[in-house]
Amino acid sequence: MRGMKPAAKLAVALALASVTTFSLGQTTAPPQQGATSQSSGRAPIQTKTTAEYQAYQAAIANAKNPEAMEKAAEDFAAKFPDSAVRVLLYRSAMNAYQGAGNAQKMMDVGLKVLNLDKDDPEALIGVAEVMQEQTSPTDPDKASRSKRAIEYAQHALETIDTDLAVPAGTAAERVEAYKKTLRSTAFAIIGTVQYKQEQYADAEGNLRKAIDADSANPDPVVVLRLALALDQQNKYTEALQQANRAVELTQETTDVGKTARNERDRLVTMTRGSAPPSPSPQSSSSH
Repeated sequence: MRGMKPAAKLAVALALASVTTFSLGQTTAPPQQGATSQSSGRAPIQTKTTAEYQAYQAAIANAKNPEAMEKAAEDFAAKFPDSAVRVLLYRSAMNAYQGAGNAQKMMDVGLKVLNLDKDDPEALIGVAEVMQEQTSPTDPDKASRSKRAIEYAQHALETIDTDLAVPAGTAAERVEAYKKTLRSTAFAIIGTVQYKQEQYADAEGNLRKAIDADSANPDPVVVLRLALALDQQNKYTEALQQANRAVELTQETTDVGKTARNERDRLVTMTRGSAPPSPSPQSSSSH
């Protein structure tokens, strides 16, 4: 992105301005009679024995400490090699590393999740996000890394409704809200890769899908990147509308806010002020 530092993570609660992911649930329960499939498209994940349940509870207690959480997941997996909740523990470690800003470890643990479940959409998006963010124009393997990032994100879009693993008892509305964040993040990753590859029309389409997928929670980085993609296509009036929106969503003192205001000012000049002005600073919200 022109003039912008590498994007922060899209919230996968997953995302670029900060894809900080959140876990769908921190508990699971011993077997229940008649457990039914939830809106995730697969049966809820749950433990099979009391010993497994107690070990899970002890392991997940480390969720705020990435190194401890990863070790707890490894220890649990060694003790219960066939347990379905291993995915939840490794995912918690992945999210903890993301929250700590350790992208490489986030990807490493995300790949461990995919070794257990190649269709896990959260891990697919987490790995894709790191690949996208850490691939620079000078990397000799940038083409292959970018291709893999898009493939992971696209596969996540295919599996969000069918393979999202959630703990037993997770509220359906929480699952649906999380799916919106995952879809938004996946489209944003694809659009960002395309923007970097100067495929601006394709980037525009996917960045719009990212915003529409979770319209109640627009990511200012994605909105700004859409403005830049439109700018690159000489769609200055539309670009200014999006730049104004990015200004609304940010504070002037942030890096994204500064870039948004620079882009807005440039586009005002390009359009000779024909588009509506952005709101006053008093109405700006913080991110």
